[in-house]
Amino acid sequence: MKGKYKAAIALVLLFILLPLTLLMTLAQWVPTLAGIWLPAGTRIAMDESPRLTRHALRIPDLRYLVDNCTLAYVKNAELTHPSRWRLHIDALDINTACFNKLSQSETASSTPRTLAEWQALLPYSWLTVDRLTVSPWKTWEGTLSLALTPTVQELTYSGERVELNARLRGQALSVSRMSLRLFDDQPPFTLGGEFTLPNIPNGVPVNGHMESTLTLPQQPGVVDVDLDWRDNEGQLIVMARDQGDPLLDLPWQITPQQLTLSDGRWNWPYQGFPLSGRVGLKVENWQNGLENALVSGRLNVLTQGDAGKGNAVLTIGPGRISATNNDMPLQLTGEAKQGDLVFYAVLPAQLTGSVDDPQLAFTPGALLRSRGRVIDSLNIDEVRWPLAGVKLTQRGIDGRLQAILRAHENATGDFLLHLDGQAQDFLPDNGLWRWRYWGDGHFTPMHARWDVAGRGEWRDNTITLTDLSTGFDQLQYGTMRMTTPRLVLDAPVQWVRDKNNPQFNGALTLDAGQTTFSGGSVLPASTLQFSVDGSEPTRFQFKGSLSADAIGPIRVNGRWDGERLRGRAWWPQQSLMVFQPLIPPDWKMKLLDGSLYAQIAFSAAADQGFEAGGHGVLKSGSVWTPDNQIHGVDFILPFRYRDATWQLGTRRPVSLRIGEIVNQVTAKNISADLQGAWPWSEGNPLTLSDVSVDMLGGKVTMQQLRLPQRDPALLRLSHIESSEVISAVNPKQFALSGAFDGALPLWLDNPQWIIKDGWLHNPGPMTLRMDKDTADAVVKDNLAAGAAINWLRYMEISRSWTKIDLDNLGVLNMRANLTGTSFVDGKSSTVNLNYTHQENVFTLWRSLRFGDNLQSWLEQNAALPEARCAKGKSCEEKK
Repeated sequence: MKGKYKAAIALVLLFILLPLTLLMTLAQWVPTLAGIWLPAGTRIAMDESPRLTRHALRIPDLRYLVDNCTLAYVKNAELTHPSRWRLHIDALDINTACFNKLSQSETASSTPRTLAEWQALLPYSWLTVDRLTVSPWKTWEGTLSLALTPTVQELTYSGERVELNARLRGQALSVSRMSLRLFDDQPPFTLGGEFTLPNIPNGVPVNGHMESTLTLPQQPGVVDVDLDWRDNEGQLIVMARDQGDPLLDLPWQITPQQLTLSDGRWNWPYQGFPLSGRVGLKVENWQNGLENALVSGRLNVLTQGDAGKGNAVLTIGPGRISATNNDMPLQLTGEAKQGDLVFYAVLPAQLTGSVDDPQLAFTPGALLRSRGRVIDSLNIDEVRWPLAGVKLTQRGIDGRLQAILRAHENATGDFLLHLDGQAQDFLPDNGLWRWRYWGDGHFTPMHARWDVAGRGEWRDNTITLTDLSTGFDQLQYGTMRMTTPRLVLDAPVQWVRDKNNPQFNGALTLDAGQTTFSGGSVLPASTLQFSVDGSEPTRFQFKGSLSADAIGPIRVNGRWDGERLRGRAWWPQQSLMVFQPLIPPDWKMKLLDGSLYAQIAFSAAADQGFEAGGHGVLKSGSVWTPDNQIHGVDFILPFRYRDATWQLGTRRPVSLRIGEIVNQVTAKNISADLQGAWPWSEGNPLTLSDVSVDMLGGKVTMQQLRLPQRDPALLRLSHIESSEVISAVNPKQFALSGAFDGALPLWLDNPQWIIKDGWLHNPGPMTLRMDKDTADAVVKDNLAAGAAINWLRYMEISRSWTKIDLDNLGVLNMRANLTGTSFVDGKSSTVNLNYTHQENVFTLWRSLRFGDNLQSWLEQNAALPEARCAKGKSCEEKK
């Protein structure tokens, strides 16, 4: 009896404990049991056991593996049955790289099911996945919702970059909306259409029609897309609404063995560089998956510019495109033409890597060349970019980057530049690119040869110029010649391209040997040191100093804003004697004393040219020459320069004050003011005013001289002592004493006259004495004239009036009327003398030591006969 009770108790315990044991060990036996129905080579695995509640089955995690590759990973799945089966999954990750192993594990002898058979197996159910991720396209993740019945299947998918609403009824697929955001800064691509799926769901739809509109990057309008096919062939047309020709016309055919895109045409008329061409593509063995398909094709590009038509061909494959390991040979060969530029390409390359990490490597022989004209005057003889060994990845460029440029400019000369560097995963502001550059050329306008060399790097967001040396062997323009100017770095030039805190700084030095000018003037070796500090090369401040031996330093600072250069320069006060090297030795001029200082503000821009304004001050200057001693020179020069015009005297006139000029004729207290434009014009004249000189015992003044002249400038002579004039001229035949006044109307641009209707007269008594030997000789040679000469041996002049005319040939005409008393042999007599005299004053001045300088000034500023003769007029007629 006891044995029966024990057996009954054991049986009850078995039926109670066995389900509990099976439930608690689901994670161990369910994967093994499921393996009976799973495809060969696949299995499921769980880290945590499922939990069964009153209303649901919860599975914390589940992995579906092909060999050791996780094809799918389910996290937090819940199965319920409110009115039909509902499966809710928090996250589902699918790794497409495992599909290749899945296809290898399946037997080729298995008979595929039809679409209807698959649909008949579907239960009435709902499936929702809060986060569906498909590798390697993780950016397309979103939320999936399926409503399934054997008759109708509905799908909704929503993510940041993709949206899809579709319904499948039998073989009829209806896509009500599909939206793809391909580019962050562009509107999404949307489409919709009706499709008929094949009975065996292992290929593309057998017929269908799809219409869509989209906006392409860098394309100004909306694009319409139309796809239509029937019986495994069709045509894709992409049409811009503002264009007559389609952007893409692509006929295609598909068979179980091959997908063919034949005789396709494409056209891209935008961005001022129209492109067109044809395309063909063949995909063999496409039904065995992307990994096993063999792809080959050809794309040609037609271009047209001022240099003619160009044709380039891109050859694709044959090779394989894979999600994990691409193996596709590519080669671009041909030429392209844009404007006056022609590009030549022979670029063999190999595409490798995975879909999420592709790599394009240029193979030996890859070379890109160009020639033509960039601008009207710059001709590119040849530029070469060797690309063998360079790799392109999504991380950037890797490998050796080189360029060789040979060019010439018709007016300035030819040059040759080299660039050689190494890039490591380089993209703008990411990665590293180190380079060095060198080159040389000719600068024809200044008969110079130049060279340049340097090094630098672009590391992440920082561009650094670590080494620079560039210069000329000389700069020669006319009679000016500067020797060996050269620009070098004092400190690296660095540009930090940071959006929040950009920086640009550096320091440079420009050294030059001595500069020689016409006549022997020499500027000693000079040095310009300056630094830059700002946010970028188009926005910075600069400061520096310029010195040439004892001249300077001139301090300079300013700023550049990308369009306009602004700055100021200060020339501190220093002795005038430091400028002695600038005085040609032939001038025999020595600077003895005085000081100079100046201040200038300047601005330069493409739309305005160069503008400057400021002032210079010379104080207490002294100069000695063999013929002159000049003391007490004070000169103030306010000026403005704009549009190739100097405005002299802005807020105040240019002021010149000279204490004394010692010559044969000593001049003192010289003053003059100058104001106006150079070159002058009728609307903006140049005016010399308030001219005053104490000389010859009197004063010479001129109130105003206006250029261009409308009226003569009146040169007034006040109380000029005739004895000092005679002493300066030093005639041997006579002597004259007494003061005279006068007025000389002065012309500088009159076609005939320098002085017209000038006059002289004596306000007081004057005395004329004839040299005895001269008078005796006249009496001896001509008795008739001798009688008149005797009355002029000594005469006191009470009244005189002299009219003076001087033409621009230098001919002086004097008509004098003298009244006075003559004393001869103790007798006196009243004398009325009418005297006419003609002489070329240029010849007279050449006989005087100071004459050459005065004549030179008149020849430069008056309309002299030599200038008119040079224009073809007859000098003999004027004479």
